[in-house]
This record gives sequence, C-alpha cells and structure tokens, in this order.
Amino acid sequence: MPLSEKIKELGLEGTQRDEYYAWGLHQIAKAVSFLNNDCKLVHGNVCLASVVVTQSLDWKLHAFDVLSEYDGTNGTATGPMLQYEWLVQSQYKPMELAKSDWTMIRKSPPWAIDSWGLGCLIYEIFSSLKLGKTEELRNTASIPKSLLPDYQRLLSSMPSRRLNTSKLIENSEYFQNKLVNTILFMEILSLKDSVEKDTFFHKLPNLVEQLPRQIVLKKLLPLLASALEFGSAAAPALTALLKMGSWLSAEEFDLKVLPTIVKLFASNDRAIRVSLLQHIDQYGESLSAQVVDEQVYPHIATGFADTSAFLRELTLKSMLVLAPKLSQRTMSGTLLKYLSKLQVDEEPAIRTNTTILLGNIASYLNEGTRKRVLINAFTVRALRDAFSPARGAGVMALCATSSYYDVTEIATRILPNIVVLTIDPDSDVKSKAFQAVDQFLQIVRQYNEKSNAGDIAGAASLGISSMPGNASLLGWAMSSLTLKGKPSDQTPLAAANSVTLATTTTSTASSGLIETLSTAPVHCVSSGTDFADQSMPASPTSTDGWGEIENGIHEEQDSDKDGWDDIEPLEEPKPSPALENIQAAQRRPVSLPVSQPKPQAATSLRPKSTAKVTEDKDDDLWGSIAAPPPKSSSKPLNVKTGGAVDDDDPWAAIAAPPPTTKAKPLSAVRGIGTKPAALKLGAQRINRTSSSGM
Repeated sequence: MPLSEKIKELGLEGTQRDEYYAWGLHQIAKAVSFLNNDCKLVHGNVCLASVVVTQSLDWKLHAFDVLSEYDGTNGTATGPMLQYEWLVQSQYKPMELAKSDWTMIRKSPPWAIDSWGLGCLIYEIFSSLKLGKTEELRNTASIPKSLLPDYQRLLSSMPSRRLNTSKLIENSEYFQNKLVNTILFMEILSLKDSVEKDTFFHKLPNLVEQLPRQIVLKKLLPLLASALEFGSAAAPALTALLKMGSWLSAEEFDLKVLPTIVKLFASNDRAIRVSLLQHIDQYGESLSAQVVDEQVYPHIATGFADTSAFLRELTLKSMLVLAPKLSQRTMSGTLLKYLSKLQVDEEPAIRTNTTILLGNIASYLNEGTRKRVLINAFTVRALRDAFSPARGAGVMALCATSSYYDVTEIATRILPNIVVLTIDPDSDVKSKAFQAVDQFLQIVRQYNEKSNAGDIAGAASLGISSMPGNASLLGWAMSSLTLKGKPSDQTPLAAANSVTLATTTTSTASSGLIETLSTAPVHCVSSGTDFADQSMPASPTSTDGWGEIENGIHEEQDSDKDGWDDIEPLEEPKPSPALENIQAAQRRPVSLPVSQPKPQAATSLRPKSTAKVTEDKDDDLWGSIAAPPPKSSSKPLNVKTGGAVDDDDPWAAIAAPPPTTKAKPLSAVRGIGTKPAALKLGAQRINRTSSSGM
C-alpha cells in the first residue's frame, strides 16, 4: 500500500508515531545506502510517492524508473536519468539536476541526488503535506529536534557536502528508540548469546505494551514466532508470544500463533516444555480435539514419567484443560495408566493432585471406565494415603462424583471406607469425612424412601443432582515441589500447614478441594498404597492400573483393602476341641524362630494365595479373626510361600507375628531357656516343615 495511505490508516500519534516513522526511515535510508555505496547506483526519485508499505508494516523503496549507474569518470556515460529525468517532478530535483548540470552531477558523490530526495521524504511524512515547491523545505517546524541537524545536512546546497545515508543510519540519535532497537535485535537474534537473549526476552512482555500495537502484531509477532519455531529464541520468549497473541482475534490466533505452539511441543528443550505447560490455560481452549489427540498429547505424555517432579506435576495439571479433547481410546488406553502410577508417586502433592484430576475429568470417562476406576482410586488409594491432604482429596472427589455410584456401591464400598476417616488424626480430614457421610447417607435415605414409594426410576437417578454445587471443579493443591522438605515433616501435619478447605455443609463439593498445601512436601508413600499397587494380580479386563485393585476387593472382602481388618472383635468365641489341642501344643517348651511369617498376613497382602487358604478354611480356625499384620518397614523373606497351611505343622496357623524391632536372640524369647540346644532343635524343625510345605 502507498505510504501516504497507510499513514492515514494507522492514525498514530505522539511517541508511537515518531517511533514508527523512525523505523520506516531507517529502512529507506538503508535501502538508499545500499544502492549508492554498495551498488554505485542512483535511484534519482526518492520521495513520498516512491515508498510503499507491506503487510508487516515494513517500508519498501520502489519506482526505479530512472535508476542509473553512477560513473563519475566517464564523461560520455548515458543512462535512464539522462533520458527520463523529466519523470522526476521539479520540486524533488536538487539544484544541479534542475539545471541539468551533468558535469556537476558526475563530479558529485554517488549519494548526492538520493540524499536530497531522502530529505524531501522526511519533510513530507512529518508535515503530512505533499511537497509543492523546493522552497517549502526550509520550513522545519514539524521536523523532530533530534533529526533536524541531519535533515539540514541532507539538503545542503553543495552536493559534495550532503550527508551520506550510511552515516545517517550510524550516527543519528533519532533512530535510537525502543521500537527500532527491538526489531533490530530480533532480526539478528541468531547472532546473540544466551545471556543477551534471556535478558531481552524477560523484558519483552513489558516492552511490547509500550510499542505501537499494530506494529507489534504485524511485525514483532511473526518474527518471534519464527524465532521460536526454528530454535533461536529462548523459553521466556513464549510468554511474550502468548501476550501478543492475546491481542489477536480468535481466527488470527489460530492462524498466527497456534501452529508455532503445536510445533514447540515436539521440542526436547525442557524449559520450553515447562513454559508451554505453565501457560496452557491461555491457548488450550483454542486447540482442536484432533490436534490435541494426535499431535500434542503424545509429546505431553512423556512428562508423566519425567525425573523432574515439577514437570510431572505440570503435565498432570495440563490434563484438566486437554482431557475434554482426548478420545476415549486415549483416555482409557494411556492416560489412566499414567494417573494410576502418579497416584503412588513419591511426591505427596502429585498424589493429591492426581486424585483431584480424576474427580474433575470423571465426566469425560465412559460408564464402564468410571465403574472400574473411580471407587478404587478414591477409596483404596486416596483414602489410605499417609498424606492428610491426599485423604481429604479422596473424600471430596467421592462427593463430587456421587452421581456415578449406585446405592449398593455407596453402602458397601464407599461409606465403610469414609466412616473410618471420622477418627482420622487430621481435623480437616475428619470434618470432610463427616460431611461426606452425611451426603451419602442422604442419597441412600432418599433411595430408600423412593423405593418404598415405588418410584424405582427416581431412586436410581439420585446422586449429584441432589447435592447443590457438586458440578463445580475441584481446586488444585498448591504444590511447592521446588522447596525440599524433610521426610520427617510427614503426617500428621498441623491444619495451618496442610490445607485450607471450605467447611460450609451445603456447598461441600463446590467449595474447592484444596487451596494451599504444605510448603514441605513429603517424600513417603503410605505402605498400604504400595501393597495395593504392587501385590495385586493382573486384571483380565483392564490395563489402566486400577482393575487389579478392584479384583482384589471383589475376590476377598475381608482382606486388608476393605478397611476393617485392623478392628479387633468385641469378644472371642469359645474355642473348639481342635483349637484347644492347638493351644495345649502351644504351651509345650518347643521354640520357633521369630522370623516365622504369619500365613494370614501373607494372605491379606497376596490375593494370589486366596484359593489355597479357602481350601484349608476348616483347618485354619484363626483366619477370620487374625491379628493385623505388624507395622514393620520390612517384610519376611518367605512371605510369598507362606500362603498355604501345612497339616504337619499345627503352629504355622497361629505363628506369632514378626517383631517390630530387630530380632532378639532366640534365648531371650519368653518361655525359652538359655540352652543352645533349643535353638538348634527349633531351627531344624522349621527347616523340615518349610521343605515339606514347598
């Protein structure tokens, strides 16, 4: 577009106008200098009419009708200027050209004619008037003071004294402004070192707010996108790119910014990935479902297993934005596998946020997946986490997804696990447990009332709709994974250092789950969570990591996963005759090594042995009231083979639990003498029994 029309269209004023004019004049002066000094050519017609503006608002020199080769030594040289000098309007001609003094022109430097033309251009753009006659050039009222000395030198009456355009570019103060410096830095970005780049890009987001908006969007934005795409820009540049992109319309953003962002996800630069994930809420909604599923998610998914806990957590949080755009195949096939692993992550904040994410994306899972995953993830893992905010997250996630559970699941699998938390050491968890119990009891009560009234369809529809506010998203736990705390800072945490949770009963789920998390993250995972994750048989129907937990629950309701195995019976039944024989044998002075494992403990930890124990149910009279497994940090070496009861060894079924401290010498056990023979006999007997059992 002609420069005169573009200036009217932009309508710039004040400092922004001067900065843009400086950038445009810098480009034209550079073009004229190239022609005069490098090519020994004379344009001959530099003025406002010979400048056009591109889509990116760059000024370009055109109208090369009288372009001539300068040859001051050849007196007979001819060219278009001699033949077509009449094409140049008289007001733009310097004195020597107006007089057709070709001898003077040949003796003048090659930039003499074009420097005069550049002076005419400066006058026209600042006065906003077309030059009518040469005398008007003396009116300098509109010329900026920083440019005035150079303007006067460009229009010197002596051709030999006119300012060379290359000197104008190098020395003029007028060209030293923020816009010119920013664009020049971007154009030679690949030549800058990393320190200069980091400094520049950290300042750029604030700098672009001070520059002309249209120049930023049409000139700087394409430069920045190209630099990021080809690797010459550092990670902080993404912040500036997204800030500029926020000023675009949705259509322009999809066209100019999104393609670059999608390509950046394939970058191996961890800093780029972190920056992308930190700002995903600014562009995530603009990504199409196909692009997310096929191009973005495969690269993001590598962050779930990254060695950096900070990157794992950012990857996890990004799924809240991207999950609605993922296909069911991707969610069930890969996403749930990653979330299953993150729910036993070493970082407590990640475990907590995994539970929160599952509660938030539950609506995007199909019904079969929800049935298989949600209850297992929230009760078996979250509610038994050693980190109190993780337990609180499990309770709130159950409340927020109450519409997905039928009354049988609520009564048999959810309420029994939540009730245990009403005596939790953490007061925050207790208060949430009481609220959750009230909510689920209300659902069961309403179901019962409607069932008695014959409204079976209405009873089946009870759930989240009956609880106000449950449709809102759960809030993230605020993690500080970069601050390393001590493992000893673990449970129980003071309420002030754990989480701040909403306590309004009527808006339990809508109040947000966790707003602040302890600044000393815990690096320990509860032992119950480890057992649940590692010792379950593989699920024949699912591969997402929760199916095996579910199978364990269905196969053995009195295992350690139902939450009741650590509650002692109120009274002991009268022993049977067979049991009396065992008790009598127990009083005999025969020793057993303290490391003998308890078969029932192995049964509760290893459901693979369930079938064997069931077959010997009549012989194992203590199985139903077995004492809880010892809370020891190490397991007996022979736990795996201790599931079956040997008929030849009546002691195996009632073996004393392993000690919680270091093993004492056998002579120190109560009822055992100090004779070394007893140790030898006991050890030999057990070895024979173990061999026959195998």
